[in-house]
Amino acid sequence: MNKKFEKIYQFKITLQDLTPPIWRRIQIPETYTFWDLHVAIQDAFGWADYHLHEFKILHPTSKQNVRIGFPDDDFGRDILVNWKERISDYFTLANNKSNYIYDFGDDWVHSVVLEKILTCEKNISYPRCINGKRACPPEDCGGIRGYEEFLKAIKDPKHEQHKEMIEWIGYDFDSEHFDPNDIKFDDPEKRRKIAFS
Repeated sequence: MNKKFEKIYQFKITLQDLTPPIWRRIQIPETYTFWDLHVAIQDAFGWADYHLHEFKILHPTSKQNVRIGFPDDDFGRDILVNWKERISDYFTLANNKSNYIYDFGDDWVHSVVLEKILTCEKNISYPRCINGKRACPPEDCGGIRGYEEFLKAIKDPKHEQHKEMIEWIGYDFDSEHFDPNDIKFDDPEKRRKIAFS
């Protein structure tokens, strides 16, 4: 992160429609674009960034709902380009909510809430994840219903899909585990270059 900044935006991001909730609390620089925020959310949750995404947010000046994401001509989507839109131009403490949708097949909808705007602390590296609960669902598991079925299958050795799901996931999946110290954040600019290569 090369740009200088003084303020930090603290967000709580929660996957909708799951009980108990899966959520992360992250702190990011005020200079971040929506692309940068997307990368931070992907890293904080453990998504692999395989799919398209978009943010839906109210523009604080025009009061119109806008869609910000990755441009894709195949979908013919009327969408603002996420690396051209800065979070500070949209998020305020009065206009503090957005939806973030990842993977238009599985439709993972995240509630993104700006909780605080803080002063940058010395000797702290940003972005950072300061809290959260529960493991992120695996990629391509079929959305909310698919994830619920996946959990039933891996927890019950008698379930007809138990062996298949254990082989599919390929590791010991603990749905309750989350440690913010495990989170490593990628450089958003490097990630964008990879996306276009």
